[in-house]
Amino acid sequence: MNIKNILIIAAIVAFGALLLFARASIEASDTTPLDASNTAIYEQVKPDVVTVYKTEACGCCLNWVDHLETNELEVEVVNVTSTAPTREHFGVPPQLLSCHTGSINGYWVEGHVPADLVQKLITEKPADIRGISAPGMPMGSPGMEGPNPVQYDIIAYHADGTTSVYATRQGKEAVE
Repeated sequence: MNIKNILIIAAIVAFGALLLFARASIEASDTTPLDASNTAIYEQVKPDVVTVYKTEACGCCLNWVDHLETNELEVEVVNVTSTAPTREHFGVPPQLLSCHTGSINGYWVEGHVPADLVQKLITEKPADIRGISAPGMPMGSPGMEGPNPVQYDIIAYHADGTTSVYATRQGKEAVE
């Protein structure tokens, strides 16, 4: 191999590496978590779309997103550095917290709520409910399927600050 061929190969490799670096930089900028205390991120919501605010590293949150999409809900994911400002923005009370917060059509959905209950909420449009939650991370809830699933309640949070059981579900084992 002569020097000309070596230089051509080196130039091709360098150009390829440059393209890969540029693509990685663009992709990284698209997924950089946002500061959830900037309320502008809450103004970009679309009607009939579940906007899910989650931290970038949370895998169970992505499993819940997959569950929603599998059940014919349109989802948009917003990665945030912390979900605490999101919960504060929507008024999710501390006793109903979980690992991610969704919003759709003026309601908030906290945690691993089954898709059919999200659909019920937006179809029935109850005026006295502000949001629903599967508090904590119940084993066997959508996105949290695994060993030893539990029965869990989905809690409705009402406009007057009271709560009630919206539904009760039995968790599911992971499907391998």
